[in-house]
Amino acid sequence: MFESPSDALTAAERAMLDFEAEWRRHAGAKEEAIRAELDLTPPRYYQLLGRLIETEAALAYDPMLVKRLRRVRDQREAERAAREGALGL
Repeated sequence: MFESPSDALTAAERAMLDFEAEWRRHAGAKEEAIRAELDLTPPRYYQLLGRLIETEAALAYDPMLVKRLRRVRDQREAERAAREGALGL
């Protein structure tokens, strides 16, 4: 029997991806929801999420979400690099 995408992720990793896909449906600020639902600080959440979206297991679990998160990350990095280049940093 072969492993499903959800089997390759821990429950905490699946919860992070599910949260990221659905967080707009929660009342309040995202940072508050991260603390309340995942028991993580926002910086730690984003650190773990950044690593998670690089995995094949995450891509297999929710391809559209992971591709969108990668695009957003790459766009932000490109914008940051352009700003730093313009400032001569």
